[in-house]
Amino acid sequence: MKHAIVFLLVLMLSSCEYFNVKKTSSEAILNEELKTFNWNDVDEYPNFSICDESASKAERQMCFQNTLTHHITNFLQNEGIIVSQDINDTILLEFQVSKTGDLSLMSSSVDSLTVDEIPNIEDLLNQSLTDLPEIFPAIKRGQQVTTEFKLPLIIRVN
Repeated sequence: MKHAIVFLLVLMLSSCEYFNVKKTSSEAILNEELKTFNWNDVDEYPNFSICDESASKAERQMCFQNTLTHHITNFLQNEGIIVSQDINDTILLEFQVSKTGDLSLMSSSVDSLTVDEIPNIEDLLNQSLTDLPEIFPAIKRGQQVTTEFKLPLIIRVN
């Protein structure tokens, strides 16, 4: 009987270790959470106020791109650009939408023939962004974030 009591006492003292709760620091939890983040994707893309908020994520992205493309091409068509030879070029525009909803043209890759025919093409592209509808910034985990994206723009001048 003594041996049974000693055995139970030793068992109880050694098993207390299993009930200890290991503390995890908030920094360790944050680091684990950051590893699972997909930094290249947002929960909601930037959006114009005229786009349907109840549409799917892909539809809102298409609305944003189509609205921006349509706005820029309309501006360029209204400029009455005159060229000496036909231009058929695709310009790759790189934009940034800040977390406050400001759109800026970061860079553009324009063919040398297009630059020769329309030397002020970059100025025209920047001017086309002045009177855009209101832009809502992208959202990642409930926070407004700055995003960058590329948009091809087809230029055809005859």
